[in-house]
Amino acid sequence: MALTLTDIRKSFGAHAAVDGVSAEIDDGEFFVVLGPSGCGKSTLLRLVAGLEHLDGGEIALGGRTMSSPEHHVPPEARDVGVVFQSYALWPHMDVLGNVAFPIESGGGSRRKSREDARAHLRTVALEDFAARRPAELSGGQRQRVALARCLAGGARTVLMDEPLANLDPHLRAAMEEEIAAFHRKARATTIYITHDQREAMALASRVAVMARGQFQQIATPRGLYERPANAEVARFIGRSAVLDTTVLSGSAALAGRYVAVGGDVNGPAQVVLRPGDVALGDGPLQGRLSRVFYRGGVWEGLAEVQGLAEPLPVASHVPLRDGETVPLGITGGWALRRDMGQSPAPSQAPGHHAGRQVTAQPVE
Repeated sequence: MALTLTDIRKSFGAHAAVDGVSAEIDDGEFFVVLGPSGCGKSTLLRLVAGLEHLDGGEIALGGRTMSSPEHHVPPEARDVGVVFQSYALWPHMDVLGNVAFPIESGGGSRRKSREDARAHLRTVALEDFAARRPAELSGGQRQRVALARCLAGGARTVLMDEPLANLDPHLRAAMEEEIAAFHRKARATTIYITHDQREAMALASRVAVMARGQFQQIATPRGLYERPANAEVARFIGRSAVLDTTVLSGSAALAGRYVAVGGDVNGPAQVVLRPGDVALGDGPLQGRLSRVFYRGGVWEGLAEVQGLAEPLPVASHVPLRDGETVPLGITGGWALRRDMGQSPAPSQAPGHHAGRQVTAQPVE
């Protein structure tokens, strides 16, 4: 493993910023930590970089312990490169000088440092900008200089702290491609911090969803979307409805009908429904559409269905209109265990619909 986190903890006063995080990250992996502001993800990155001291647990890089309450290897001895939001480039140096600096600081000759720096600039397609100062570059170009400097420092592990947060949406999309290309060429283990789920899903080989200082789930982007570990992950990743119900033998009672669902659950449950689980235009249910908007070839909205406590997310290549009523069917879903102390809403209990008892029917 390139990086191992074992029950790591860090508090500031009474606040537990990182609260028992464990993970094993493979050599060359692109590992994204995704979560809202204040969840602890930047503190986690600073702990890995050696910029903060651990209160508990252990961090190991390449099998070597870097941090524990009794042991702390300083940042400069970890072979870790960090790319911050601000990029932290030397404004008085040109691009070549910025990239050559860590090589020369490590004892390399000026000539050799600049030769190596030019090679790293070729990796990020900036060799023609070697003589420019950072102020003369775009945000995306400065980002690539920071990446080249990580390579020049000999970092086999690259840490990125919200590196695209300061860029406009168009440039962010372009830089996602740049970062992915950089990773393919450099093959450095990359730990990437972001609050943007679209970035995470586009870049990661695996994603850790973080909340309240803890990892809620670690999975591939597809695994997070299709098989969330809990309702919090389901609501944070993509669009969904999370409905209380009961699952028996792989079927959930929803709006008076049985729906086949995935997940190893039998008994009180929550069912996650994504847009792909809702078939518009054909089905036994009626949904009133609200909050409809157009998103590049697809109309998205919410469908309010009698007997369901939450509107269902829907998507269609056929135009949708606010306020229209459409037939629909529920074709699947993902079941999560529900706390036995949590009672389902009356409309979600098996055999109930809109406050009156009905017989659940198979979905047509």
